[in-house]
Amino acid sequence: MSRGTMPQPGAWPGTSGAEKLMREAGAAPPGPARVVVLGQAEHEEDIYRSDDEIKKEKELPIHERGLPEPRLSVAPEVDIMDYCKKEWRGNTQNATCMKKGYEEVSQKFTSIRQVRGDNYCALRATLFQAMSQPAVPPSWLQAPELTLLPEKLISKYSWIKQWKLGLKFEGKNEDLVDKIKESLTLLRKKWAGLAELRTAEARQTACDELFTNEEEEYSLYEAVKFLMLNRAIELYDDKEKGKEVPFFSVLLFARDTSSDPGQLLRNHLNQVGHTGGLEQVEMFLLAYAVRHTIRVYRLSKYGTEEFITVYPTDPPRDWPVVTLITEDDRHYNIPVRVCEETSL
Repeated sequence: MSRGTMPQPGAWPGTSGAEKLMREAGAAPPGPARVVVLGQAEHEEDIYRSDDEIKKEKELPIHERGLPEPRLSVAPEVDIMDYCKKEWRGNTQNATCMKKGYEEVSQKFTSIRQVRGDNYCALRATLFQAMSQPAVPPSWLQAPELTLLPEKLISKYSWIKQWKLGLKFEGKNEDLVDKIKESLTLLRKKWAGLAELRTAEARQTACDELFTNEEEEYSLYEAVKFLMLNRAIELYDDKEKGKEVPFFSVLLFARDTSSDPGQLLRNHLNQVGHTGGLEQVEMFLLAYAVRHTIRVYRLSKYGTEEFITVYPTDPPRDWPVVTLITEDDRHYNIPVRVCEETSL
């Protein structure tokens, strides 16, 4: 088996289950992440091709194999129930749960796009959805002070120099302030460029192209991780001053491994893209960082109030919404093509 008019957030089912989820996320130690370690390009295999296809190509002489196609971080859409039948062929209790979950999702979405299975998938799926939506660039992204954040924060908090750049930048002599500033500038530029395109088709094509350019794509993830750290510092400072903070942030800093933003960086954010993805409580932080509501179909929770979980629990009404789907709370794919009868 291979592994891998919008309703208002307050009206969605499953929002109450998010509070239970946050408590569990704060109390339980993080489980093992689904890891697909990326090696050199010539050793990577395409997770969207069958084992037979890969085997047959390896049997060909090198000169007959042809040029490699650009790696797709987000695969083309396929029928969601066809995908389900391919992935879940057995009759175990888990397979039955997944099939019922996919069938429920298919009442809302007809297709699914598979997201590349490395430890960036939560960031990738969220950012891909957000940037391909027909909306003006977020106002916070246009703020002049955005690109001043790296120098401002690193000069104030020296421990940020422990930042671990993604695998794609290992071995490069990168100045941290310059690299993060460059990443934030790129995020602003690319998001604004996509927003200027007039049609959904043009935006989707441009977004697909962006997410096949590995250097630019992984720079975007550095920007988003830095925005997550910035928001974590703000929340921690507010909590220490006795101000009211979202409940998830209390749990975020109640963990033994992230009692303060410095530990959060060293033990969690630095691992994203390397040895682990985002924990459930960190999905809330991601939502606050990009100021988007993240709605997730959690197939393993089919039949419970947590089947549809919304990050954050009570989002601002003006936040745009992205929808993801997960089988295991580790790897995320993207449901697409809202059914006509459910989009009215």
